[in-house]
Amino acid sequence: MSAYPSSGSLMGRTPPSAQELRNRQRISTWLFAICFMLVGMIALGGYTRLTGSGLSIMDWRPITGMIPPLSHAEWERQFALYKTIPQYKILHDGFGLAGFQQIFWAEWTHRFWGRLMGLVLLVPLVWFSITGALGRGLALRLVLFFVLGGLQGAIGWFMVASGFNPDSTAVAPVRLVLHLCCAFALYIAILWTALSVRTPRPAFIPATPEAVRIHRLVWAICLLVGITVIAGGFTAGTHAGFAYNTFPLMDGHLIPPGYARLHPFWLNWFQNIPAIQFDHRLLATTTALLIGFTIVLGLRTPQLGRDVHGALVVLGWLVLLQYALGVTTLLLVVPVWAGTVHQTCAAIVLTAAIVTLHRLRGVGRP
Repeated sequence: MSAYPSSGSLMGRTPPSAQELRNRQRISTWLFAICFMLVGMIALGGYTRLTGSGLSIMDWRPITGMIPPLSHAEWERQFALYKTIPQYKILHDGFGLAGFQQIFWAEWTHRFWGRLMGLVLLVPLVWFSITGALGRGLALRLVLFFVLGGLQGAIGWFMVASGFNPDSTAVAPVRLVLHLCCAFALYIAILWTALSVRTPRPAFIPATPEAVRIHRLVWAICLLVGITVIAGGFTAGTHAGFAYNTFPLMDGHLIPPGYARLHPFWLNWFQNIPAIQFDHRLLATTTALLIGFTIVLGLRTPQLGRDVHGALVVLGWLVLLQYALGVTTLLLVVPVWAGTVHQTCAAIVLTAAIVTLHRLRGVGRP
């Protein structure tokens, strides 16, 4: 039986069989597990960035790279390669093999986790396809996700390679944001697929003006959360969080001096530290206020149902936590633990927003 046919029981035309329900449960659980691993990958990415570990592995070996150095000679070879890049000479000149091993293991774990996710996706995909549990459309979509996951690894190396340039101690911010955006895009696609396999037919919600308004507001929330994440990527990539470590004002100013010092003006959004940090603050505040406004309206709209109300409340608590984490990270001048948790919580807030949007699919759909 197919767990995700193009028509039939999962579209609500006929009741699903017991086998189809079991397949739906197994496949969606598997995809949710991959989503969990992706959140872990985002957390590991934040940790490697904050500890400066991302440039510690100088070669990209998609297959054999799963095996760490197994001899002292191999450790010395890897360390010797690292000594050739500017980051070592500028930041870590003189630290020994033990210090190198510490940052090496962080980056190796990040890359190994990515390879492990590929296996967790591929092996069950083959098994479910052979046993007929997967419909053709879903199988092709999951193959595409596997290919995109491999491409994400290549983008990761493209990002890392920018850190080997002369006088560079970190990766290029634009490449960092590209890598981060691709990770979040893949995460959203797999999460939406998992949710749709688990509940293929949305609960009907009458298309009243109030319900339609909430649906549109949640779309706007998802968009704003995504833009805020991108702004956060530029904040991380340019180390803007290490400046203006006061809140709510930026060293006594609502808008920092020098916000528009670069020309053309749009360059300030990506290269000017005062503007980058201010924009991230503004976007985060706007997102939090919009979520609060949507929750107030949503809880006053009974036809949305208990599931949507519950999702909105969870989203509200999560954005409060994320906002508090952002302020804490700023005031403490970006300690590794706070920066890592803040990046991870961004993925969790986005998850709550996507789940809420998914539960609103039934607006006007009998």
